[in-house]
Amino acid sequence: MEEIDLKELFEMFWNKRAQIILIILIFIVIGIIYSVGFVTPMYSSSTTLVLVGTGSNNTDTNQTTTSTDGITTTDITINSKLVATYSELVKSKNILGQVISNLGINIDEEALRKNIQVTAVEDTELIEITVSNENPEYAAKIANETAKVFKEKIAEEIYKINNVYIVDQATVPSQPSNVNYLKNIVIFAFIGAVVAVAYVLILNMLDTTVKTQEDIESSIKLPVLASIPIYDSDMQKLKKRKGGRR
Repeated sequence: MEEIDLKELFEMFWNKRAQIILIILIFIVIGIIYSVGFVTPMYSSSTTLVLVGTGSNNTDTNQTTTSTDGITTTDITINSKLVATYSELVKSKNILGQVISNLGINIDEEALRKNIQVTAVEDTELIEITVSNENPEYAAKIANETAKVFKEKIAEEIYKINNVYIVDQATVPSQPSNVNYLKNIVIFAFIGAVVAVAYVLILNMLDTTVKTQEDIESSIKLPVLASIPIYDSDMQKLKKRKGGRR
């Protein structure tokens, strides 16, 4: 197995530096064109809900008590079990249909469902609703309306318990969430560098020309006894003419 000569490897890449730079620049341009022309900017806005005390009436055979202040252990147990259920209910037809109706937006329920992400924060009673839309204002409006409608539906229709509280209102995002121009350029530049290195290596492997004495010895496994320099008669004549004019 031939040993890799780092000096020769460096010289090989150095001699092809123009092609390497050109390939990287081409990929950077492709990355810019892709980011600007082929990726539709989507804006994401989030609102956060928390499950609090149920505020429901607790009745037994001896007395009736109403718990409206604070949160009990029972509430925590109930809420922890309801987090996963609530996360699914947010994207139900009942909720999304009402949101579309309230806002008067021209969007299909299924399309809206695909653009809504509901996340239950682990080991908490927090639920985050994130809405993505091409219009940043719509993203914030839909997120806030979804949280509002969901809270009302839970209290009035579904469970009839008032245990959902809106912690943070969604705000209008200023930057798209799916486009990072600098990141895309770096990624495409890296891909370009990999392609350039592969191109140089393959080009070198396919090059069967003899360039040095070491190439001959490596190929025929015999030592080179002598070498004959190339004599350029035209260059010699030109040197003599220049020398005679002095």
